[in-house]
Amino acid sequence: MTTRQMGARLDQPREIRRTLLPRVHYDPDSFGRLSERIARFLGTARFLVYMTVFVAVWIVWNLLAPEFLKFDPYPFIFLTLMLSLQASYAAPLILLAQNRQDDRDRVQYEQDRSRNERNIADTEYLTREIAGLRVALSEVVTRDFLRSELQQIIKELDAKD
Repeated sequence: MTTRQMGARLDQPREIRRTLLPRVHYDPDSFGRLSERIARFLGTARFLVYMTVFVAVWIVWNLLAPEFLKFDPYPFIFLTLMLSLQASYAAPLILLAQNRQDDRDRVQYEQDRSRNERNIADTEYLTREIAGLRVALSEVVTRDFLRSELQQIIKELDAKD
């Protein structure tokens, strides 16, 4: 077998490829928590106010500042680029945060379901136990029944004397 054919086999591990740049390693959980914090901030009124103030200052500066201080003239192409860049980063972060929330919801749903199944099983067990106690109590001698029986025996004994 040639080396090329061995590399294509599914039962053999792939050869380690050498790259010029080292692979970046990161903790997915830490990155997920960071993305959730960012997504949570992007959904607040504070972010909307900050973004509105930023855009307003940008526009006012580039409209009213002296010509040599303006850095983005009227069509505000650089502002559009900045907002597009912000949106292109925000969308995947929000999706990542939603996926993590979906995972947590799925786990919570499974735990709730198993807890509900245990509760149903416990309720059915208690129902059977209560039914068994009712049956057992119906066969137990009550105080009134015992008193009436004893009175009847006393009457029979008095009648024999």
